[in-house]
Amino acid sequence: MNILGIGIIFNRGRGINCFENALQEGWQRPAEVEVPYLKNKKSFVYQVDPQTISDMTLLKKMRRSDKLSKMAVLSASDALRSSGIENLFPSPLPTGQAGAREEGEKIGVIVATAFGAHVKTFDFLDDILDYGEDSVSPTAFSNSVHNAAASYVSSALDIHGPTLTVTQFYFSFQYAMQLARAWLNEKRCDYILVGAVEQYGDVLGYVYDCKLMLAPDGRIKPFNFNPTFQVPGEGAVFFLMGRENSKNSFCEVENIMIGEDSEPKAGVDLNIIDTDGMLPDESVYMQSISPDIHTAAYSPLFGSMMTGSAFNCAAGALMLKNQKYYANPVLDNPHGINILIGNNPPLSKGGMDGFSEQTKPSDIELIRCIRYSCHSKKAAICLRKNH
Repeated sequence: MNILGIGIIFNRGRGINCFENALQEGWQRPAEVEVPYLKNKKSFVYQVDPQTISDMTLLKKMRRSDKLSKMAVLSASDALRSSGIENLFPSPLPTGQAGAREEGEKIGVIVATAFGAHVKTFDFLDDILDYGEDSVSPTAFSNSVHNAAASYVSSALDIHGPTLTVTQFYFSFQYAMQLARAWLNEKRCDYILVGAVEQYGDVLGYVYDCKLMLAPDGRIKPFNFNPTFQVPGEGAVFFLMGRENSKNSFCEVENIMIGEDSEPKAGVDLNIIDTDGMLPDESVYMQSISPDIHTAAYSPLFGSMMTGSAFNCAAGALMLKNQKYYANPVLDNPHGINILIGNNPPLSKGGMDGFSEQTKPSDIELIRCIRYSCHSKKAAICLRKNH
């Protein structure tokens, strides 16, 4: 299974180029927002600017949809576009033209989310309390349904293949990738749009503040492990998956393992860990860190999310495609582990003939993206360079 295209929306913009720029530029202070449940207090949030989702061409029929669905549609559309196969599957597909429906049936849609449309859900419940059951908005109800975002993606892009939403707190993205691989292997579809989307809301912020430690300066410190610091984030990442490579392919998804021995068959060049403060104690990640393998964590770029694995996988896919390392955005390293501190990390065992340690070209073959649950259950996605 190969990653043919990536679309992304996060606090620093829209598009894979924006994400690559963020990886190169490093950490930036997130926005501060008012918290309504406490007086005279602000909280840090990696929040998507409304201007980022103001594409009225693609969203012209979605004026009443919520932010979650708009982020999903735009990033899914961008994943199609970045794949370089837009001539086969233009985005949006040409509704009404001959063959459009047949082409649309070749694509499946899988949306992964932990909390889904929880913002609209609580808005709908508030309306019931304020106005009664007979006076609530049916639009608010329809947007609060968990499958709404996936339905909007299919409708806006004129896709008629199977559509599904996967909901699970810690591993929804990993399960979605496993399902995408199954659909491709069974030839249910030729391509799968699989992605993750989350939205920040006041209720979620309240829960985070009560259960987890907010980073006092807005800086997630992914290598602290204990204590941990979180800053809520939101956004969407979509991948166009296919069986075969294309000239614009990012990489191959070699394996997705959940709750099993996740050691790859060959040596790993980089471990990307999902440490983002979503666990009160992230020391369990030390089990998967090796002094011989570089470690990276990119959550300080996009925030703390249950589906942050999708953003880290996008970073890994970019590194494999560009054959370039991206330094960790936050370098606090109290445990002295082997973290990436530059775009050309030193070799673990000697140099290379003809190159200095600073100028050697990267040769990245295998990247492993690791996530643990609160019960120390492990999931890993192995990404391999296309040949």
